[in-house]
Amino acid sequence: MILDLVDEMVAEGVSVVAATKVIGVSARCVERWRRQQGGEDQRRGPKSEPANKLSVKEREHVLSVANSAEYRDLAPKQIVPKLADVGTYLASESSFYRYLREEGQLSHRGKSRPPSQKPAEHAATGPCQVWSWDITYLRSALRGCFYYLYLIVDIWSRRIVGWTVEECESTDLAAMLFRRTCAQLGIDPDGLVLHSDNGGPMKGSTMLATLQRLGVVASFSRPHVSDDNPYSESLFRTMKYRPGFPSKPFTSVDEARQWVAGFVTWYNTEHLHSAIGFVAPDDRHSGRDFLILEHRQAVYERARSQHPERWSGETRSWSHPNEVILNPQSDRPAVAMKEAA
Repeated sequence: MILDLVDEMVAEGVSVVAATKVIGVSARCVERWRRQQGGEDQRRGPKSEPANKLSVKEREHVLSVANSAEYRDLAPKQIVPKLADVGTYLASESSFYRYLREEGQLSHRGKSRPPSQKPAEHAATGPCQVWSWDITYLRSALRGCFYYLYLIVDIWSRRIVGWTVEECESTDLAAMLFRRTCAQLGIDPDGLVLHSDNGGPMKGSTMLATLQRLGVVASFSRPHVSDDNPYSESLFRTMKYRPGFPSKPFTSVDEARQWVAGFVTWYNTEHLHSAIGFVAPDDRHSGRDFLILEHRQAVYERARSQHPERWSGETRSWSHPNEVILNPQSDRPAVAMKEAA
C-alpha cells in the first residue's frame, strides 16, 4: 500500500524524498522494499527509551519556563546560566533547543564569512587594555535626519565604558568622549589600544592628535570591511534587535539619550554575554565573574549527583575566558579559555 501511494505521488510530480517524508518513512526504506518486492515491514526500531530521557511532565516544565514572561525573549544559551544563578537545573541547552525546535519555536540564523585577511591583532588579558568604538544612526522624527550614538566598549569585559548621543558626527566630539571616559574611569590611556573603522570622525585630525598625545595605539579596520570591527558591530546589533528598541523615531535628542542610558544599564548589569562565560559585563569587569562561574559549576555537579544516569560524562564546564583577541590571525583562536579558579 505504501509503495502504491509513493508511486501515485511521484506520478503527480512529487519527488520520492518528499513523498516518503509525508508518509513517515525514509526513501532508502522504500527502495529496499522495492528490491524485496514488498513483503512485511522488518524495521525493528529502538526496543526501549533512553534511560536519561526527561518525562513528559519535565518536558512540559522546560517549555513552560522557556516561554515564561521572564525567559521568553532569551535564547536557551541565556536561559540555562540564568537558571543556574538561582540554583536551578532543568535540562541542558541542547534539550532546551530540541524541545523548542520540536514545537516550531526556533529560527535559523546564517553565518557570515570572515574576510580573508585581518589587520594587526591585539590581545587583552584584563579591562582597559583594548577598546573598540563606533558610531551608529538613531532615527529622528525628521525624515532623513538622524541622531548619532558614539559608543566605546571594552573588548575584554564587553562593558560599555563610554557613550554619548549627539546631533552630528564630529571628530571633536569623539575626542572629547574619549578623554571624558578615561577621566571617569581614572585610567592612564598610555598604551591602550583603541580600534575603530575608517570613518571621518575616527580618522579626523583632532581625534588622531588626541590619541597621539595620550600615547594611545590607534587601530583601524580595512575600508568597507565591518567584520574588522566585530565588537562594536555586534553590540549595535544587540541594541537594535532588542525587544525594547523603539519602533518609532526618537522625538528629541534628550529622548534618545534617555533610552540609550537605560540600554547601557541593562547591557552592563543584566545581559549575560555568551563570549565571556554568560556573565554580565560589569561582573567580568570587576572580577565578580569568578564566584558566579564557581556557583554554576557547583549547581551542575549537584544535579549530576542527584541523577547520574542522565550524564554520560563530565558536566558542562563554566570556563573563564582569560584572553580576548582583537582581529585574531588564522593560526590562533579568537578567545583562549581557562578554567575558573
